[in-house]
Amino acid sequence: MKENIVYGEKLKQLKCCVLIPTYNNEQTLAQVVKDVEAYTDQIILVNDGSTDSTAQILEQFKHLQIVSYPKNQGKGFALRTGFNKAVELGYHYAITLDSDAQHKAIDLPTFIDKLEDEPNAIIIGARNMTQENVPGKSSFGNKFSNFWFKVNTGVDAPDTQSGYRLYPVHQMKDLNFRTKKYEFEVEVLVRASWKGIKILAVPIDVFYPVPEERITHFRPFQDFSRISVLNTVLVITAFLYIKPRDFYRSLKKKSFKQFIEQHVLSTTESNAKLATAVGMGAFLGVSPFWGYQMAMVVFFAVLFKLNKVVALVSSNISFGPMTPIIIYASYRLGCLILGMETVNIEYSNGINVELIKNLGLGYIVGAFSLGILLAIGMGLTSYLLFFIFRQRKIAKT
Repeated sequence: MKENIVYGEKLKQLKCCVLIPTYNNEQTLAQVVKDVEAYTDQIILVNDGSTDSTAQILEQFKHLQIVSYPKNQGKGFALRTGFNKAVELGYHYAITLDSDAQHKAIDLPTFIDKLEDEPNAIIIGARNMTQENVPGKSSFGNKFSNFWFKVNTGVDAPDTQSGYRLYPVHQMKDLNFRTKKYEFEVEVLVRASWKGIKILAVPIDVFYPVPEERITHFRPFQDFSRISVLNTVLVITAFLYIKPRDFYRSLKKKSFKQFIEQHVLSTTESNAKLATAVGMGAFLGVSPFWGYQMAMVVFFAVLFKLNKVVALVSSNISFGPMTPIIIYASYRLGCLILGMETVNIEYSNGINVELIKNLGLGYIVGAFSLGILLAIGMGLTSYLLFFIFRQRKIAKT
């Protein structure tokens, strides 16, 4: 009991509440809330449109914060509603646990201890998925989710489907979410990680009743389908925007000298392979695949086992101010190759489908041609520079 009082005070000092979303868990809800009350009365209950006796059960907990709405919206919506309520009430953190009695209130101190060491992280309660009565679909779903989480973020997490978590809600106010069902618990981790919020884990106990006594609202086909669609969207976003963004942010933190030392002089790759990476990056950087250039650079660098960093840097030849110059040069070169006259484009009735087709053809032919010329020129030049710089480094050692 003394330990409960100590941790209850810590929850107040840290401005941390416990958030319990519930939907048709009349058999277990009251006991779950009472177990949490042994530690704190800073509890937010979200009734996600329950149709059983949940509303009557919540009558005995009127002294707590209760949010109810008539129609079931999904666990993700309930959590998002609870997060907003927590921020409104001035809380900085929210510990979420399910109302089906799988999670145990005695694990609350584990989250608090970790929070004191890591005040700006999402802390996941990692379950022991090898214990008795763990459903096979839960074990598979967890491995599936963990794999795609790492693909999207590069971060290892042992249990991305656990609902027992601590969220730094004060840091998540500006995050925009798109989902409101079970897949939200994947989306929130990915988007938080992209924002720079750490994802950590602590071990917890979990209770799984025997199959005939188990109550679940998870619908395998529908919810796995939703999660798969979400992962597809997140992967595309990660490779087309997040990973290139993080790469360039990391470059800004390094001087040009550090970059050359790490990715050119100290690498074991041959001068020819490094020069090929430069040439490939330059070719794709001016290619007419706008919006997909960086993703293509990464794809082909992996396919041909070239230096991804060097290739991405050289593809940045088409950065902001250079874009209109490259497009115009490509068009002029394409017209020269095709023997077409260049056209001065004006906003007039003279613009028609045929003219647009000719402009497009000239640009596309010119873009590929310019890309080939730049790839050869920059590849040969970089090969010579790599050779000179590396020879100097060898001479100094």
